[in-house]
Amino acid sequence: MVRFSLFKFLLSPAALGASLALAVAITPALADDPTTNFGPVGPSEPILASIGGQRVIAFFVPERGACAVNAIIWKDAGADAPYASSRVRLSLRPGEMVEFDHGARQSMNLLCGADASTLAVVAPPELILTGATEKN
Repeated sequence: MVRFSLFKFLLSPAALGASLALAVAITPALADDPTTNFGPVGPSEPILASIGGQRVIAFFVPERGACAVNAIIWKDAGADAPYASSRVRLSLRPGEMVEFDHGARQSMNLLCGADASTLAVVAPPELILTGATEKN
């Protein structure tokens, strides 16, 4: 009869390797990899985007047939950098959009969808993801 010891199994190289592989697999993404969500999103769901070295988080709630939008914009810098942000609150009717500029023709638009049921980013993806400027 073979006797099985759980303690010896846990200390075996195979168990340690499996534990290490599991730890790597469940480790969350690095903070350097910002999450993006260009939408369309429903009420109270976040839009998460980058534009020209700045981060944007925006959400809306339907209000009297319009999108009541809240957006916060801040510089995407290290943890030791000075903290500064701007908050924008506005109301968009369905089909209207607001434009956020970052100079040098870098911009991002938020569009209120039909019946004020969605909010989405409207801009070329390469402009949002890389901060590249348009070539003439």
